[in-house]
Amino acid sequence: MSGKVGDSFPDIALETPDGGSVKPSDFRGSKLVVFFYPKDDTPGCTVENQDFSALAGEFAKAGVALLGISKDPPKKHAKFIAKHGLTAPLASDSEVGGLSDALGIWTEKSMYGRSYMGMVRTTYLVGADGKIARVWDKVKVKGHAAEVLEAARTL
Repeated sequence: MSGKVGDSFPDIALETPDGGSVKPSDFRGSKLVVFFYPKDDTPGCTVENQDFSALAGEFAKAGVALLGISKDPPKKHAKFIAKHGLTAPLASDSEVGGLSDALGIWTEKSMYGRSYMGMVRTTYLVGADGKIARVWDKVKVKGHAAEVLEAARTL
C-alpha cells in the first residue's frame, strides 16, 4: 500500500454528487480527513458516514475538512446522502487509476471463495501542507470517527 505517513497525498480529481469535481489540493491550508469506504447504503458504510456526519460540526470547529469516498457513482451518492441526512461531503472515485488505485487501497478481496476487486476501508488524516499525517487501515467502524477527530485536533 502506498500513501504512508509523510507522503504527499495524491492530487486526483473526483466527481461530486452535484456533477462538479473536487481534488485534495482544494483543501490545502486546512487539515483534511479522507475516509474511503466500500459501498453506499451497506450497514457498516452507512454507520461510518452517519458517525462522520454527526461529528462534522466538531471537525469544522477543529479546522478539519471531511471527504468520504467510494467507487459508487455520483447519483448513488446523492440518494445515499438524502436517505440518511448525511452532512459529510462525498465524492466518487470511479475512474480506473483514480485516487484509491494511487493509494493502493482498491485491491483484490475474496469472500466465500470468490475473488473480486474492492475498497479497503481506510482513513487518511492530511495536514494543511498536503502531507499524510496519519493512516488508519482496515478500519473498524465503531468509534472510528471520534478517534479520527481526536487525532485531527492534535495535529
